[in-house]
Amino acid sequence: MAVSLMNKHLSSSNSSVPAGVVTGADYRTLLEACRAGGYALPAVNVTSSSMVNAVLEAASQSHSDVIIQVSHSGARFYGGNGLENTHNAAVFGALSMAHHVHLLAQSYGVAVVLHTDHANRPLIPWLDDLITHSARHHERTGRPLFSSHMLDLSAEPLDANIDTCADMLKRLAPLDIGLEIELGITGGEEDGIGHEFDEDSTENSHLYTQPEDVLKAWQRLNPLGMLSIAASFGNVHGVYKPGNVKLHPEILKDSQELVQKTAKTDHNPLHLVFHGGSGSEIDKIRQAISYGVFKMNLDTDTQFAYAHKVAAFIMEHQEAFEHQICPKTGKPFKKIYDPRAWLRKGELGVAERVKESFEILGSHGKSIAR
Repeated sequence: MAVSLMNKHLSSSNSSVPAGVVTGADYRTLLEACRAGGYALPAVNVTSSSMVNAVLEAASQSHSDVIIQVSHSGARFYGGNGLENTHNAAVFGALSMAHHVHLLAQSYGVAVVLHTDHANRPLIPWLDDLITHSARHHERTGRPLFSSHMLDLSAEPLDANIDTCADMLKRLAPLDIGLEIELGITGGEEDGIGHEFDEDSTENSHLYTQPEDVLKAWQRLNPLGMLSIAASFGNVHGVYKPGNVKLHPEILKDSQELVQKTAKTDHNPLHLVFHGGSGSEIDKIRQAISYGVFKMNLDTDTQFAYAHKVAAFIMEHQEAFEHQICPKTGKPFKKIYDPRAWLRKGELGVAERVKESFEILGSHGKSIAR
């Protein structure tokens, strides 16, 4: 098989992109920069504009590009739990997040990949509606709303997974939107998809993707459009005590080498994704990056970072969250219980954790935005 058109395009693309949300050729350029530079980007799940702003702030201060993503349930919360129609709330929430990021990302001076996280087969209608909105946006502006979407059919037979992904990629490609797929099952549960992690099941073969499956999916899907693959190597959503999660990044290396040998491509032809990055060992993370991981998902750690800082502030000023006016002095507490005070603490907690991820993933100071 000849080297893909995507790889040929990458080799001739510019090394910088305009600041803001990247799609199409600019998205490809960013992927190639990660591969050539041997680093990865954190993909941070968001549930509110406050979380979005914290991630953009961290990226700007670290001069690093970043991936902002939203799950179906995260988008539903973004749209507002007061909306009774769950489907519409998730669609409108994701669209609101997308427009928010498009409006602000350029001002922060970094490149942003805008992505939707895990969507299994019951959530395909959610993706269908988002793609329809992107098509309308593309007609007006020449660009889609999202850089990429994820379709997670890893619990289904391989052929059914690939067939459905092929159909979706054919729809995404004309809009310059990429597709992330999952092969093998990431342990644990994230936003309603998956199951609680069984700490006695870490040797489950389903947690480890077979390189032959990666090759089969790549051969079928890569010619159709922009493809990234979340290949499972024992990774698990959430944080668990040391020793219960057994990562084997060498699976990624074997997959890259099989595709390279079979298709006669350049080094690390696959754009790989690391799910369940929170709490993972740094040496395993960096080993995975050396094998072509360009994206590491980050959710549990940033949730905790937000909550921890907010809780600390509330406990420090407990009286202000029980009374509007101090019972002892008669002075108002408004400046303390004002949401702008305590939400800001949460934003700073998230920004601190995201900055740490830039250092770990090697992307600090490497933004290609101009």
